[in-house]
Amino acid sequence: MARDDHRQTGADHANGAPKATAPADISLVGSIDEVMAEKLRDMLNQTEDGDEPLIIDMTTLGGDPEMARRMIAEVDAARKRLNGRRLVFVGKTVVYSAGCTFMAAFPPEDRYLTSDTTLLIHCRQLQQTIELDGPIRMLLPKLEAMIHQLDTGIELERDNFQRLIDHTDVKMDELLEKALYNWYVGAEEAAARKLVAGIV
Repeated sequence: MARDDHRQTGADHANGAPKATAPADISLVGSIDEVMAEKLRDMLNQTEDGDEPLIIDMTTLGGDPEMARRMIAEVDAARKRLNGRRLVFVGKTVVYSAGCTFMAAFPPEDRYLTSDTTLLIHCRQLQQTIELDGPIRMLLPKLEAMIHQLDTGIELERDNFQRLIDHTDVKMDELLEKALYNWYVGAEEAAARKLVAGIV
């Protein structure tokens, strides 16, 4: 599909697409961590309702998925508090890992990417060494706790993936397969698969 098929023009801006040159109301750049989550919370709390969309842009190589979930909760709360004011996500250059987790806070029609942007979607990661030493009966609770942690992580992952792909052309089975080995998605492909509304 040609690049211009998904590119937003000045006329499209009247229908809700942000202009590439429009300054963001909230700009999130860097690792997704407590600092970024606090910044988003504070800036959303200072925002008033209105007719104009609130533009949140992001450039990130990823970070803490739990902080990304907290940021989703802040966006959801702000959307209710602002009486339905439209909140728009604009990904710039790179939106990796936990950045895509956060992007799921916005419905596909409120997601945009700059033309140079790449998304990275992957499964939740875990690096942990389990040392088993002692009576077997004492070790079983330790293993059960680890299994519970994994099950919880998988459930959270699937819930977020579902929110990411709702009303898109991407099916869960495809996403789970591709995310297992890191799925890099360019702006053109993201728009073609309806993961985003367009390119700005």
